[in-house]
Amino acid sequence: MVHETERLLVRRKDTESEGVVSLLLEHPQGRSLASWAPGAHIDVVLPSGKVRQYSLCGDPEDTTAYRIAVLDEADGRGGSREIHDVIREGDPLSIQGPRNHFALDAASHYVLIAGGIGITPILAMARQLATEGASWRLYYGGRSKPTMAFLDELSQLGGAVTIVPQDECGHIDLEVAMTDVPTGAAVYCCGPESLITAVRDTCVRLIGSEAMHFERFAASSAVDAAPVGDTGVDHPSEFEVELRQTGCTLTVPADRSLLEVVLEANPDILYSCEDGFCGSCETRVLDGVPEHQDSILSAAEKEKGETMLICVGRSRTERLVLDA
Repeated sequence: MVHETERLLVRRKDTESEGVVSLLLEHPQGRSLASWAPGAHIDVVLPSGKVRQYSLCGDPEDTTAYRIAVLDEADGRGGSREIHDVIREGDPLSIQGPRNHFALDAASHYVLIAGGIGITPILAMARQLATEGASWRLYYGGRSKPTMAFLDELSQLGGAVTIVPQDECGHIDLEVAMTDVPTGAAVYCCGPESLITAVRDTCVRLIGSEAMHFERFAASSAVDAAPVGDTGVDHPSEFEVELRQTGCTLTVPADRSLLEVVLEANPDILYSCEDGFCGSCETRVLDGVPEHQDSILSAAEKEKGETMLICVGRSRTERLVLDA
């Protein structure tokens, strides 16, 4: 796997808004944690064994702690409810990462758009851009101000932040947000699928598709991913996978996923969504050409083929060697 699992302690658990709590995670011996940049997230292994992904929303300059924020989703898959109802200060939590497929690229201007708990990666981005003196604006929408986390922290960033509670202002005016921006601007969006779709459509029309960057919480109803690159070989319906660390070679039949087969030999592999959007099962490719079907890796990353999401990915060659 790409990252090792580390055991951290919950030093603080705070209420950030209605339905949102934050956890401050530190090493039990006070050791420094791996560095990260805005847009990064960690995988959290909960006491139940569930694996969930949460964006880091603290200060990257603070190497002593990671901060995450979690929305209590009544209709979710149980991870958020476990954090809200079960996790207490002093509890240990296993994490993997950080990993970043939502990093800030160089741009002349940044339009940051967050919906609900999507503020978590956007908050760290805004803080860094403000510190750097970059050109940026943030539009943050939510049901109401009491449900919107980190309003006090955002208020300290000045007039570049526009708060849009739906019960007072309706929805974010995307036309205003993306009109008259300079050439070379970038748009970063995190939130529910409906917001991402609306932002993407507006961005393509007003700025261009190359400006759009987004991170979602769930699998898209319309898969963005497609096999990348022409390898000159047919896609084998059945292929072999060698697990270099585990020390075995397995056959992946046409009617089974790569993840299913790998788990039989190495049940410690982390995975969560099984839909190619969370990144937990990202695995380094040592040989062979992966067929990507995820919505995490960029086109450039897929073309390189150095890692893959094994929950949805397969092989474009008859044999694949993974660092697992």
